[in-house]
Amino acid sequence: MKQERLQAAYIGGPTALFEWHGFRLLTDPTFDPPGGKYQNGPVVLEKTIGPALAPEALGRVDLLSHDHHLDNLDHSRRTFLASVPRVITTPEGAERLGGNSVGLAAWQSIDIAGGDGGVLRITGTPAQHGPADLQRGAVTGFVVALADAPGSAIYFSGDTVWFDGVAEVAQRFPIRAAVLFMGAALVPVVGPFALTMTAEDGVQAADAFSKATIVPIHFEGWKHLSESREVISRAFEAAGVSGREHWMEAGTVVDVGG
Repeated sequence: MKQERLQAAYIGGPTALFEWHGFRLLTDPTFDPPGGKYQNGPVVLEKTIGPALAPEALGRVDLLSHDHHLDNLDHSRRTFLASVPRVITTPEGAERLGGNSVGLAAWQSIDIAGGDGGVLRITGTPAQHGPADLQRGAVTGFVVALADAPGSAIYFSGDTVWFDGVAEVAQRFPIRAAVLFMGAALVPVVGPFALTMTAEDGVQAADAFSKATIVPIHFEGWKHLSESREVISRAFEAAGVSGREHWMEAGTVVDVGG
């Protein structure tokens, strides 16, 4: 049945399945078990929490992700990506992945037709994975909206800190739910700065997306995530925006509005 409100099944880390108006969108598939270590040059990431749902339990999905980092597409991706109709990613990622991958630059859109005749428009959005002068690979966010009813949209930040590009998303689109990649990812060998949104970044986003439900994601499940749910909640409470955030519980389907 077509679902007009946004529903989500949280799988763990950056991975969740969102259903809206009959469309099913999966973010950043990480289905490996916990305990794995992932090395890219001097950077070593360690996974601490396994997936709440197996990929074969998901059914048909379209995938939204960037491919550059193993905490967004882990080893299980090699078999999983071939099983989905479409992978929407960065232009660089589409070149690397090939096959069913589609790359979107910032503000570039693609329309996807649904089985019930609806059309979903997905737009790439700017993302900045750390300080402006030190980017950790090509990353992107996404805005999704119905092509024929663009008055309500969902924002997926992807791996980004708060910067002018995120503020521009708030100016361009009527966002009703903002899925923010938080956790203040910290990799000391890279530098002493966050690579994803801090709790304070989340507060700024809540102010900018003033009518949106804030859905934190990617704040647990990996050792390099330095700010927990508790830290984020305290920051929202201190800023007077407590209650704006909607927390998902692993393995359950929840209504997050939209």
